[in-house]
Amino acid sequence: MDDQQPAPYPAADIAAAWRRERPGTPTDSIEIVTPLWRLAKLFSDDRVRVLRAAGIDAATLDLLSVIRRGGPPYALTTREIAERTLVTAGAVSQRVARAEAQGLVRRSPGGTGRRTVVVTLTTPGHELIERSVDQVLGREASLVAGLTAGERETLVGLLAKLDADVRRRLASG
Repeated sequence: MDDQQPAPYPAADIAAAWRRERPGTPTDSIEIVTPLWRLAKLFSDDRVRVLRAAGIDAATLDLLSVIRRGGPPYALTTREIAERTLVTAGAVSQRVARAEAQGLVRRSPGGTGRRTVVVTLTTPGHELIERSVDQVLGREASLVAGLTAGERETLVGLLAKLDADVRRRLASG
């Protein structure tokens, strides 16, 4: 094999092996799902390394990011955080407590009800998310830089379509 040519696509090899060994086995998903799992693992492992170097964990990044993206005054209720992060209220509570202990956020009662809690970025929390988000997103941008702008746009559209369809199929049982 020529050194300039990449090795055969592993997912294609997996699908071909299943078709050979078990004719009739549905293999249409293998060349989509296998690379998605592989990429998810690669991106996840790399993000953990970048976050460790930045001095922040994924849960704290998620919490601080959602508050920061909300814009000034950089404050959201715990309910808004749960809705925007897609984690349970209990997980939000734990994340907020940890971040508050680190001086990254401040909790205060909300004016809309006794149980409403507002979470606000502190100056150290704002500084940490500003620094961290640039490192994480800059790294991830470099990892997808091998695709042209048009290819990225096409992939974004296809992934959104696949995501919506999978969610619909899972919801309907």
